[in-house]
Amino acid sequence: MSKYVKDLLTREVSKRLEGVSDALLVNVVGLDANQAVGLRQDLRAKNINLLVVKNSLAMRATEGTSLAPAFEGLGGTLALVWGAEDFVSLVKEIDKLDKSKDFEAFQTRGGVMDGEQLTPERVKEISKWPSREEQLSLLIGQILAPGANLLSQLAAPGGALASQIEQKSKED
Repeated sequence: MSKYVKDLLTREVSKRLEGVSDALLVNVVGLDANQAVGLRQDLRAKNINLLVVKNSLAMRATEGTSLAPAFEGLGGTLALVWGAEDFVSLVKEIDKLDKSKDFEAFQTRGGVMDGEQLTPERVKEISKWPSREEQLSLLIGQILAPGANLLSQLAAPGGALASQIEQKSKED
């Protein structure tokens, strides 16, 4: 491949990865054509992007960005995955695919989060974290809990009084 073509491809990959700060690296070698199409459809439905690119080209395209550490010390064929609602949701989806019987050749190889290289083991740990949605629901529950407690304590004496009045009216 000529230097001119490499530069064109590098610019194209850089443009596609513009604004991406966190991503995962996966191995898709071994998937047949039907599995690859099914995988891409599943990912696209969840707003997740998959880019299979030559490692040296990806290293050149991500040089000087927060994605650069992802490729340090890794070899072999890799695909870059990014997107989803948040990074933890992305990791959870990729971990599900890694365990799936439909895509047995699919394998998580690492990634990068906040400029820090992630090992496959670290990716598995992150998959157990609560996603953004789960964190928001926990936060909303914590915010609403004091109000619910106050409401129940304010309503309790009124309920007790109403119960006593009802009992007195039945006695007469």
